[in-house]
Amino acid sequence: MSLTNPEDSLERQNEKLLKISESLMRRVEYGASHSSAAYAQFERAALLEKQVRERTTQLEKTLDLLHDSNARLAQANLETEAARSNLANAIETVHEGFALFDSDDIMVMCNSRFCRDFVDMLDMLHPGLPFAVYVDRISRSPHLALPEGESSARWAARRIRRHQDRHVMFNAQLTGDRWLQVSEHRTTNGGTVILQTDVTDILRLERQARDRLKDKQAQMIHATLDHLNQGVCIFDEEAQLVGWNFKIGALLSLPARRLHLGASFPVLLAHIDGELAFSKGIDRDGFRDWALSKAHRPPISFEVTHSEGMVLHIFGREMPDRGFVISCTDITAEREAAHRLTEMNEDLEQRVMERTLELEDALNAAERANASKSRFVAAASHDLLQPLSAAKLFISSLADKSAGDSDRAILEKAESALSGAEKIIDALLDISKLESGRISFDVRPMALSEIFRPLRDEMGILAARKGLDLRIVDSSLVVESDPSYLRRILQNLLGNAIRYTSTGRVVMGVRRREGGARIEVWDTGAGIAKHDQNSIFEEFRRLDTTASTNEGLGLGLAIVERACIKLGHPLGLWSEPGRGSCFMVNVPVASLPHHVTSTARPTPRPLRLAQSGLIVLLVENDPALRRAITILIESWGVSVIEATDAASALDLLDDLEITPDALLLDYQLGRGMNGVELYDAITARFGPLPGSIISANRTEPLDQFCMARGLEFLPKPLDRHRLSAVLDAAATSRAQAAEG
Repeated sequence: MSLTNPEDSLERQNEKLLKISESLMRRVEYGASHSSAAYAQFERAALLEKQVRERTTQLEKTLDLLHDSNARLAQANLETEAARSNLANAIETVHEGFALFDSDDIMVMCNSRFCRDFVDMLDMLHPGLPFAVYVDRISRSPHLALPEGESSARWAARRIRRHQDRHVMFNAQLTGDRWLQVSEHRTTNGGTVILQTDVTDILRLERQARDRLKDKQAQMIHATLDHLNQGVCIFDEEAQLVGWNFKIGALLSLPARRLHLGASFPVLLAHIDGELAFSKGIDRDGFRDWALSKAHRPPISFEVTHSEGMVLHIFGREMPDRGFVISCTDITAEREAAHRLTEMNEDLEQRVMERTLELEDALNAAERANASKSRFVAAASHDLLQPLSAAKLFISSLADKSAGDSDRAILEKAESALSGAEKIIDALLDISKLESGRISFDVRPMALSEIFRPLRDEMGILAARKGLDLRIVDSSLVVESDPSYLRRILQNLLGNAIRYTSTGRVVMGVRRREGGARIEVWDTGAGIAKHDQNSIFEEFRRLDTTASTNEGLGLGLAIVERACIKLGHPLGLWSEPGRGSCFMVNVPVASLPHHVTSTARPTPRPLRLAQSGLIVLLVENDPALRRAITILIESWGVSVIEATDAASALDLLDDLEITPDALLLDYQLGRGMNGVELYDAITARFGPLPGSIISANRTEPLDQFCMARGLEFLPKPLDRHRLSAVLDAAATSRAQAAEG
């Protein structure tokens, strides 16, 4: 319970407390002396006085704080009013109309320029105006020029929808050809600031500039049309003339009084009705229907013929504004030229046909001559190889029996001369086969070492004779190629390098190149000039004119080039006079590892044929060659049974009732069976026998036939060493069979 009323002022409460205190003091002084109740009252009064003093102090502090707060509040009000006044002055100085709406779309403030063009709503522009009401009044204002076909309600709805965007800017047209640009921007607290800018002067200047530009463009277009070599006329969407040049009147024979603004297309077409004949692409009615069509017009192109003989090309195309442009070009000269060209073309086709028939006859004659040449070369080579082979064998027999060094030297020179002739015939046969196109290749995986080893032995002797250093770098690569032809290619390249190198060395090696191998043959010879690097691959072409025919006819590189082309091995050449040359052959590396079996026959085991008691059946239809082979074989101590053809050979074996140890069979035996068929007939009677097929015919794949039967193929002219190796192998086989 409180001694004072809390609703009283502090002064009134202090006054009551003082009176209460005085009353208590008097009661203490005049009450019962030293009574315990009086003393207790005194203590309470003293305590109460202390509390009164503390409360009074607190009230005084509170009053001081209240006075300070009131002073600060008054100062803040003054500053707020000053800021509001400054803001109002600031937005009033802005040249644009300004208005601020809060986050609830209620107007906070605006300046006097805001909506000043809408005088009918100036009385409502004050704080508290809702944005929707502001838009609605604007949309219904008579000072707003709405777009054609749009109502005030639709305009207001579209304005409210745009108000949802964070930034809005658009131009509003007012009456009196005035324009107002309105832009809205969101504030950070969600309010909206609206600026209204009068852009009437800017738009009028732009319109004037645009009009001037249109006038200038119209002048430029008109000047351009007048300078065109084509006649041009432009029609609007109603098919009325809006532009043209002078050329169109001259081409279509239209008088100047007909060409004027607003002239209709049907009238102009009717005026030229008797002047033009529609020839290609479209007729008159179709042209009229196209021009007067209300639908989309596709481009049209056609030709007309003028009564004066001109041929005109007409082209029409629709423009984006639904108008259309028609151009007219005089193509009389082109049509006359095309007519003359057609006549010339027909005449040329006739001449080409006649020439083609002549060329076909010439080509057939050339093909017959080429085939005849190939047959002649093959037949002539066969006929040449027969006596050549016999001569070599006779010389070999004499060399075995001759004891004198001088006689042996002469025989060696004779054998060398025959070997040179043999090489020339081989080259002619190779060229004939490569040119005929009837050659077949045995392309298969092969180890390069199989070719490099024998070439090192064979070419090393030739290089040593000239004092050259020959180096063939070994390679373990396995490539895809025809072994015999790849060997012939590299043999010719090495032979050329040794032949045309006087001092230094010749090197052959292999480089890996992106899945392939490049075989390179380098030499330190005289080199080949740039202008000669193509001609060296021609037949019978040698740069060294002092070389003798024993060194070849210049067919080596021709064979190399043709063989590389047939095998698909790119051939390259680098050469510089005075520094040497490098021939390069690119061959593909085998994609998968293959087990490559060496085709080289191992060196025959030494065995004296004289002690073998070997019996050989020799079937050869050429008497001189048969006699030469017999003499050579018998000089080795081997018995020979001779026969001329297959029938006599079979009869001879029946009469003698003997089984030969080896067979030497010529492939071409005249009428009846050939050598391979004879071998099949003999083995059918006596079982498998070792033997060889002898032939000068290299146009057929005899080596494949022989390989399939386990036979050795001996080309003519016969090589005595290979022949002796065959007989040694037969003797070894017979000895092993006897021991078993």
